[in-house]
Amino acid sequence: KAVKGKNAMYKKNDMKQFNGVYTLVLTPFHEDRSIDFPALERYAEWQASQKPQHLFAVCGSAEMTSLNFEERLRIAKTVVGRAGSVPVVATANLEPSWLAQVEEVKRMEATGVSGLVFVTKGYGNDQNRMFTYLAELSTYTELPIVLYECPGFSPHLMEAETYGKLVQTGRFVSIKDTTCTMPAIKEKIAVQGESSVLQANIPYLYEAYLAGARGVCATTTTCGTRLFVKMWDEFTNGRIEEAKKTHEHICLLDNAIDGGFCATAKYLVSLQGIPMNWVTRGNHKLNDQRLKALRVWYDWARDYGIM
Repeated sequence: KAVKGKNAMYKKNDMKQFNGVYTLVLTPFHEDRSIDFPALERYAEWQASQKPQHLFAVCGSAEMTSLNFEERLRIAKTVVGRAGSVPVVATANLEPSWLAQVEEVKRMEATGVSGLVFVTKGYGNDQNRMFTYLAELSTYTELPIVLYECPGFSPHLMEAETYGKLVQTGRFVSIKDTTCTMPAIKEKIAVQGESSVLQANIPYLYEAYLAGARGVCATTTTCGTRLFVKMWDEFTNGRIEEAKKTHEHICLLDNAIDGGFCATAKYLVSLQGIPMNWVTRGNHKLNDQRLKALRVWYDWARDYGIM
């Protein structure tokens, strides 16, 4: 029996399916900052065509905190409709009040996503409260739940003990770890059981795989999914040195888009043939010099077969 989802279904009793590349989906905007849904449709199709194991809509890189509830629901439904055989997960607990979050969980599930994402909601200084909050909210859905240490809701970090307890409830299948340190992610890996600890930090990605991380969920996937799928396939098939080399290329891409993300990622997507405005709802400004630098980097990476 499969768990409900209109695009691709996660099967019950198969925890390995939650491993792999979780590709983040940007939100394209028009010049007036309204959502460019035709661009989103093209972009979601393109991301799915690169065969990641999952798509993550309504994420930090999607500027989710700048989106209202109805926009988030429509984005999730749009991505589901264009993802084909790739399962889609989406954040479902951004509303301010408890009752509104319960409604959000139910309505996000109704968009057809295959799994929900819960942010840690700023409870990092009270791990018992974090556990109780997440465990109780999980009772309002039957879908698999991914945990997200979202820096936008600080203090956001979850201790390994808390993660282990949540995994034991049977409701949580993975976590996007944003500690950005190897000791902290290793602590979570030690208690992950059959779940999947996902690395968000690019410099430590290769090291995290060696330590037992079971996937990646990182900003650079917004414009470089092919590289992440390549590295994952290489690593899981035992081609460790090839995976190490691909990781070097991912680090180059990560550095290229640093400073001005997510506008920089949007521009790199457009350079790869998927029309998208680099406008965001933040204060990002890409001047002619920055755009030129990105074009030069992309042309180099393309000529050398990196992009």
